[in-house]
Amino acid sequence: MSPGPFVSFVPPPRLLMGPGPSGVDPRVLAAMARAPLGHLDPAFTSLMTDVAAMLRQVFGTGNPLTLAISGTGTAGMQAALANVVEPGDAVVVGVCGYFGARMAEMARRLGAVVKVVEAPWGTPVPAGAMEAALRATDGPVKVVAIVHAETSTGVRQEIEAIGRLARARGALLIVDAVTSLGGLPLSVDQDGIDLCYSGTQKCVGAPPGMAPLTAGPRAVEAMKQRRSPCTSFNLDLLQLESYWGAAKSYHHTAPINAVYALHEALGLLLEEGLEARHARHRRAHEQLARGMEGLGLEFLVAPADRLPMLNALRVPDGVDDGAVRGRLLTEHNIEIGGGLGPLAGKVWRVGLMGYSAREENVARFLTAMRIILGAPRMSRPRKPAPTA
Repeated sequence: MSPGPFVSFVPPPRLLMGPGPSGVDPRVLAAMARAPLGHLDPAFTSLMTDVAAMLRQVFGTGNPLTLAISGTGTAGMQAALANVVEPGDAVVVGVCGYFGARMAEMARRLGAVVKVVEAPWGTPVPAGAMEAALRATDGPVKVVAIVHAETSTGVRQEIEAIGRLARARGALLIVDAVTSLGGLPLSVDQDGIDLCYSGTQKCVGAPPGMAPLTAGPRAVEAMKQRRSPCTSFNLDLLQLESYWGAAKSYHHTAPINAVYALHEALGLLLEEGLEARHARHRRAHEQLARGMEGLGLEFLVAPADRLPMLNALRVPDGVDDGAVRGRLLTEHNIEIGGGLGPLAGKVWRVGLMGYSAREENVARFLTAMRIILGAPRMSRPRKPAPTA
């Protein structure tokens, strides 16, 4: 039997309001559709220089080693840890959700002696608990690691105090800003962050596929003083810097069109202004919060600790989490996320990130939720009462 004619894939018209990816401005999509260049073409390497300069503005840093890794936010996490952590190093990780736990697991796989400082999911890690863990650790601590915006719970972590603690102990501070970059105030230099990484698919406003990263002088010195080379050739930041920096030496073939998209997204972000974009995320969150109150839904996180761009909403008793998300997708073309780990089935994660953080999107989501939550078939069927 001969195969039928090839049919091109056309994605359905989804409104992305989950934990990522988020929606993308048409100008970014148009930039991504332009003809590729060679990865060492002077026009392209000049574009890379512009991208690095814009990333410094968004990260709030003057670090020369600022670039975008070819890979998702997880690659950024791996690069940040793998370049400075060696077997036997002491690493203290603050964990209040899924992605903090992932940092700890990566450090363990690199041979580190990991001390986890845990907080209940839905609350930030107290700086006092981090301080106690540092004091209780014998010998030097190589790295303190924390997530700025915990995507699994919607918790915002204050990092300035933790940065001071890390420096007082002579440790490097690694910060996960995958969800926060472009959506929350962040200053790598002022907050004393030594290594910070992010992703492109959230508040930055580009499709997934690249991981912005910046490394300060203390981190660079630690890389140069390693006892052995970085275990990942692909993510070796000193080699990547030779490609992104002035030398423009070959390291790998960059995802050309993804760099186009990131360049356009960063241009739009800076054109809007960092403060204006932060304010837009706050307004969208406040609009959502008012609507949730009207629907009788509750946030997982206390107001002072909530993220504006990732909202964890408690699933009401008797409501089927998967059924609601399924109807949102199939009947209203809206994607939201479910809970991870211990929060599976207990929360909905509603993303308001980048291009998706818009008043009309929040209104559309609230309308769909009113329709769905008013339908009795969203309730889980009750078990029949036992018979005598």
